[in-house]
Amino acid sequence: MQPWLIRWEIFAVFAVSLGASALNAILSLVQSLLARQSLSSQQALLVGPEATSNWLDLALQLATIAEALAPVVLVIYLLVRSEDLAKVGLDASQPGKDAARGAALAAIIGGIGLAYYVVAFKLGSNLNVVPEDLPAVWWRIPVLVLYAVQNGVLEEILVIGYLLTRLEQLEVPAWLAIVVSALLRGTYHLYQGFGPFFGNAVMGLAFGVLFLRWRRVTPFIVAHALIDAGAFLGYAALHGKVSWLP
Repeated sequence: MQPWLIRWEIFAVFAVSLGASALNAILSLVQSLLARQSLSSQQALLVGPEATSNWLDLALQLATIAEALAPVVLVIYLLVRSEDLAKVGLDASQPGKDAARGAALAAIIGGIGLAYYVVAFKLGSNLNVVPEDLPAVWWRIPVLVLYAVQNGVLEEILVIGYLLTRLEQLEVPAWLAIVVSALLRGTYHLYQGFGPFFGNAVMGLAFGVLFLRWRRVTPFIVAHALIDAGAFLGYAALHGKVSWLP
C-alpha cells in the first residue's frame, strides 16, 4: 500500500473512533477546568443508566457496546484486505501464553494503577471517576463485563495492533510510534483529568514496547479487559463500604 493511502486510512479510522473520542475528551477537560469547582469535586461517570425501563436500558446498553465495536470490524477488514492481520497476532494460536501474559500484566498494572488513581485524586488532578452507576438488576454484572471486554478489544486492536503496524509500514521509528500510540491513549482519557492521562499514557508505553517484542495483541486485550472488569466489579462491590474509594 502506498504511504499516502496508509496516512489517509489511519486518519479515516481514528476520525470515526478513538481520535474523535480524544477530541471530545480534550473539550470535556476544558469544560471541567472552566467550571467554578475543583476537578476532584466533579464526576466522570463511565457506565450509567440510559433509560428508566430496565429492559429498554438493557437494550440501549447492548446497542452502545455493539456500536463502539464497529471500528474494530472496520480495522479487521482493512488488515485482512492488506494481508496484515497475522502481523498483529490477533488469533487463538497461543491461548495459554496470551492468557498468562494478559493476567500478569493486569495484576501488575491494575495494582499500580489503582494506587496511582487514589493518590492523583487526593492531589486534585482527577475528576472523581465513577466506574458505574447501573441499577441493581440481574443484567448489571454481565453488562459491566461486556463493557470491560469492549474497551479491551476496541482500544488494543486500534491503538496497539493497528496503529503500530501501520506506523511501522510508514517507516516511523519504533520509539516515536510507541510515543504517538501512548499519547493518543492518554488523550482520549483526558475527560477524567490529568492523572488518567498520564497513567494511561505510561501504560501505553509499556504495551507498545511489549507488542513490538511479542507481536501479539491478544495479551493486551486480555489485560485491559481484566483491569476494567476489576474496576467495574470492584467499584460495584466496594463503593460506600471502604473509606479509601472516592
